[in-house]
Amino acid sequence: MKKSLIIIGLITFLLTINAAGLMAAGQTLTDLERLGMHLYKDKNLSLNQNQSCQTCHHPLAGFADRSNFLHPYDKFVSLGSDGVSQGGRNAPTSAYAGYSPIRYYIETTIGDEIVIEYFGGMFWDGRATGETLGDPLAEQAQGPPTNPVEMAMPDEEAVIDVIKASDYYDLWVSVFGRVSNINDAYDNFGRAIAAYERSAQVTQFSSKYDVAGDEFTTEEENGLDLFESKCSACHATTVDYGAPAALFTTYGYANIGVPINDLVPLEGPDLGLGGDIGDTTQEGKFKIPTLRNIAMTAPYSHNGSFPTLYDMVSFINDRSPYDPEVDGNLSTLVGNLDLTEAEIDDIVAFLETLTDGY
Repeated sequence: MKKSLIIIGLITFLLTINAAGLMAAGQTLTDLERLGMHLYKDKNLSLNQNQSCQTCHHPLAGFADRSNFLHPYDKFVSLGSDGVSQGGRNAPTSAYAGYSPIRYYIETTIGDEIVIEYFGGMFWDGRATGETLGDPLAEQAQGPPTNPVEMAMPDEEAVIDVIKASDYYDLWVSVFGRVSNINDAYDNFGRAIAAYERSAQVTQFSSKYDVAGDEFTTEEENGLDLFESKCSACHATTVDYGAPAALFTTYGYANIGVPINDLVPLEGPDLGLGGDIGDTTQEGKFKIPTLRNIAMTAPYSHNGSFPTLYDMVSFINDRSPYDPEVDGNLSTLVGNLDLTEAEIDDIVAFLETLTDGY
């Protein structure tokens, strides 16, 4: 009986989100955004014509991986175009990513110690800094097509050849002109996808929090109060980065002590930001994700260690039962929140109000 109720609830949830997607689809896109939509959904841009950006960033999963969302206890990372290869990290949502700034850092002197905090960039480790194109999201979009464990195209030219043979190439020409240089064209490829991901079809601001905050249940209201006091230092409820409403992230980095997921294929500990920049003081730190659509993006954390939102919040409340993958640079803001089970439930109830399509 319990299993049937879960399945019915899941189907209802998916239908609600699908309806929201259809509503958003009716909104007008610019030519650049419309071109980006074609690129985002084109499976021919993968080696075996079986994957697109949308495969791992799907509207039915809050623009994260739909297969992982449907099987959060069994699937943690995405499969590549070859159907065998696996990435080393859980696919985050592509929605609301467009507000993340070019990666930067702030130095603060505390006593005799200089503390460096990084913000912005894209990917869990921030390696798409945005310094090349002036746009981290556009640089991120350039990564998967030629990544051998993702879409696995042999090179950038192969990607552009697909575009030139597509039925939307006329639209490309009207936006960018005919392809004359592969490097320039691949930069425009990234820019177009980023434009679509910033469009109102993807970044909607249409959750209950946005449109019906005064209709919160008692549990949701309690959860919001708890969230603001316990969680907002990292998942800010203030409006920032030019967004029209809260993004529920600072776009900073933190090591919250997530344990190793033995089912994710890695040769050693994932060092996150520290591994990218070669700084031991940043090892184990990962991009703080937006919490918008968080109820749709299971499993949770960079390696999918937590299958449910309750599990994730419980870990942030008390991480003592777990050994961290990287035990240095641990954040002191999580792991000791002293929440009761009822308060965890209330926070989860609030987080569920951040799902678009209300």
